[in-house]
Amino acid sequence: GDVIAEIEAGASAEAPAVQPHKGTDGPAKASPALRRLMAENDLAASDVQPTGPAGRIVRQDVLRAAEGKQPKETAPAEARVAPPPVPTVPTRKAEPGPRERIVPMTPMRRTVARRLLEAQSQAAILTTFNEVNMAAVMALRERYQEQFQKRHGIKLGFMSFYVKAAVDALKAFPVVNAEVRGTDIVYKDHYDIGVAVGGGKGLVVPVLRDTDRLSLAEVERGIAELAVKARENRLTMQDLQGGTFTISNGGIYGSMLSTPILNPPQSGILGLHAIQKRPVAVGEAIALRPMMYVALSYDHRIIDGREAVQFLVRIKECIEDPERILIEV
Repeated sequence: GDVIAEIEAGASAEAPAVQPHKGTDGPAKASPALRRLMAENDLAASDVQPTGPAGRIVRQDVLRAAEGKQPKETAPAEARVAPPPVPTVPTRKAEPGPRERIVPMTPMRRTVARRLLEAQSQAAILTTFNEVNMAAVMALRERYQEQFQKRHGIKLGFMSFYVKAAVDALKAFPVVNAEVRGTDIVYKDHYDIGVAVGGGKGLVVPVLRDTDRLSLAEVERGIAELAVKARENRLTMQDLQGGTFTISNGGIYGSMLSTPILNPPQSGILGLHAIQKRPVAVGEAIALRPMMYVALSYDHRIIDGREAVQFLVRIKECIEDPERILIEV
């Protein structure tokens, strides 16, 4: 964007013969490209120890001098446009201390680490919360479970309700299904929902395609197939790419509340949590109800707080009144 244009403009400008940094006594014995690199690192010729022929400064001399300086507020051009570095394991030169073990990250864990850093550095992530009364969905599942299994050959779970509720809310607030691309907002008119599942090699997010066209049974069947592929390490890149929105159900591990991180380049992720009986107001009385906290993390660059809050309210309405979602029995 603007930063890249600024860098390109600076690179194309004619470099002066002498960079007057820190009282340089004479012309630097360096090429124009190296003078620019020195200027970006706030280095004068006197700061650099030349090792090239005839006392000329070479690129390695500049890099070596830059490493010894304290970082300035204005970063080099490469740092302004490059993503943050991926966290690395301790070097193998270091020996483990008492009662320590050094284990290299797996390739998948390194990829997860890189993408999580990208998400936090490239988006303005904010999280909003609500809570949902699960009594109606639980009663509906109990009432129709036997018929549903006989007809479709699969158990009616909670995830199909979450997916269909998410589709309903995404249709009502399409910006949550969008992504930032440069200085544009790209709206998606399809609903490919990523569902975070624990795989054989760690957490993965396979994508269920065209969920707006699927029945509850097809959603349950599709998620079950993706979960089996994840456990058996049979997921392909096609299974993992192209989602427009993500659902993460930490409740299956007992999580009460969390702030999920975006799955780039998506702009929204719905976090689900454990269902627990809690006292709630019912009219003028207090009663125990099965309650679940829900969280929406979103990219505040394109999604306003009002839209995020209303999105979660729509999720809550769909789950608390599940007859709005077609049950095929």
